Amino acid sequence: MPERPIPTKAEVESYLLDRQNWGRWGADDQVGAVNLITAEKRVRAASLARSGRAVSLSREFPKNPAPNNANPAQHFMGLLERGSGGGAIDYYGISYHGQASTHLDSLCHVWNENGMWNGRRPEAEIAFDGARWGAITNWSTGIITRGVLLDVPRFRGEPFVTQERPIHGWELEDIAKAQGVALEPGDALVVYGGREAWDRVNPIWGSGNSRPGLHASCLPLIRDSDVALLVCDMMDLAPNGYDLPWSVHGVIFAYGVGLVDNALLEPLAAACAEEGRYHFMLMVLPLVVVGGTGSPLNPIALF
Repeated sequence: MPERPIPTKAEVESYLLDRQNWGRWGADDQVGAVNLITAEKRVRAASLARSGRAVSLSREFPKNPAPNNANPAQHFMGLLERGSGGGAIDYYGISYHGQASTHLDSLCHVWNENGMWNGRRPEAEIAFDGARWGAITNWSTGIITRGVLLDVPRFRGEPFVTQERPIHGWELEDIAKAQGVALEPGDALVVYGGREAWDRVNPIWGSGNSRPGLHASCLPLIRDSDVALLVCDMMDLAPNGYDLPWSVHGVIFAYGVGLVDNALLEPLAAACAEEGRYHFMLMVLPLVVVGGTGSPLNPIALF
């Protein structure tokens, strides 16, 4: 299939400005595209749980230093004496934004020169003690919807995505057709790039200034499909090629779409192939942290 034209910088900037969802659910909305996940949508998602097979999309809590984990999570243990018995207690601490922890980005996490989600100004809404706008608490009941996995390595017949061949939006459209699935409003779009296979033969993904991932050409598909959530094992292609602060991460402030970074998707891709279907019930349940810009996660796919 011939290569399709790569969008220009002006076109990418237009995706993030002219296609905004600002005001779509009201000027004061802090829920974003998750509004598309109605009660009826959740019920339909629950009907996809047929075999009862559950798959975790979470990486291990990133306690160990690594080239892509310069600020490891903390875990301290202690013993609690209780007469002839006792107990174990522990402490967790984590700076989860980055390339090691599976986490959900809320609508206050990123912005560009036009502002945060719904046009709010970060200097007015972000403080040392937390965010006053678009915080993770707006999704405290969880994001429970239909997940659709698009398996890029399987479609290409290659083990993983490379820097030279990032994931383009038109390729995702072709993959959906090949897998016999169609994205619907309120879905979670799950994009598998083969990160574990990459790590087995390359320096650890995300350990340098460049990384394979999703190209900015994915933005129109995400907007046009009205997905509520984007889940990926590889984040935005870096460098993004446009000298923009954010490319695919721009779905957060432009479209109100939540973003799950660093998902563990190799087991899910295997499960989809074995189950013979690429859609499932997906449960994404963040911690309820007042003012939080996101949350560590253990997302679960249920077949």
